[in-house]
Amino acid sequence: MSEICVITGGGSGMGLAAAKYMPKDKVIVVSGRTMSKLERAVAEIEASGHKAYAHTCDTSDRNSVRELAEFCAGLGKITNVINAAGLSPAMAKQEQLIRVNALGTVYVNQEFSKKMEAGSVILDVSSNSAYLLPKFLINEKQYKLALKDEDKFVQKMIKKSNLAKTDYNKAGFAYALSKNFVLWYARYSAKEYGKRGIRVLSLSPGLIATDMGNLESDNAGDMVSQTAEKRMGKPEELGYAIATAVDERNGYLAGVDILCDGGATTLKKL
Repeated sequence: MSEICVITGGGSGMGLAAAKYMPKDKVIVVSGRTMSKLERAVAEIEASGHKAYAHTCDTSDRNSVRELAEFCAGLGKITNVINAAGLSPAMAKQEQLIRVNALGTVYVNQEFSKKMEAGSVILDVSSNSAYLLPKFLINEKQYKLALKDEDKFVQKMIKKSNLAKTDYNKAGFAYALSKNFVLWYARYSAKEYGKRGIRVLSLSPGLIATDMGNLESDNAGDMVSQTAEKRMGKPEELGYAIATAVDERNGYLAGVDILCDGGATTLKKL
């Protein structure tokens, strides 16, 4: 039976880069909103020696995620799920950011875990922005609302992000909240699914030279200057880090976040 690696948001950037670093015996499924973009990604992935498929998916829609999971399970045994789908502050407003980045992570983890067996792994992509929030603004009790009252969860997150003044800053606040949620939910999932032998972890990139990263670069402040090498990350660097993290040989790496931001978060404290 074929082993399937699923990459949401795999049409470009670090998700596409990760696909190319996966073992050649893995069948790659990339998903996103635009089929033409996914088809170009499949061509690149197949040129690197993999067998690959494209399937559209809106991760903010549980039914769409469920359809993707069923499609992938029909191809073989799902062994690796990389949830790289997400939106940044320049791309969306508060509610959409929360629904895609936060609730989308819930849907991906829940729906795919139903199709996965012991020895498989889920990696949720967060952001180093998750580390920028003051501790008093992080309320994990509110995060738990995402599992029982999604609309109330979204309302609470929007209300908190409205503390910012400008529209962009409100979106940035919502983005940071949504990505901090991802850190929490990956840990939560690791505890829940670990009982079944499914490994879950997260990875937090810094500012990466992708289409999304370039959109945010003008508003990124001194994020680049705070890195050790004073530069943005390369998609290939993040792709390799992701592919390594989901490798089955890393079987004891679970319930943690891998901060891959060139030192921007940790070095500014020195």
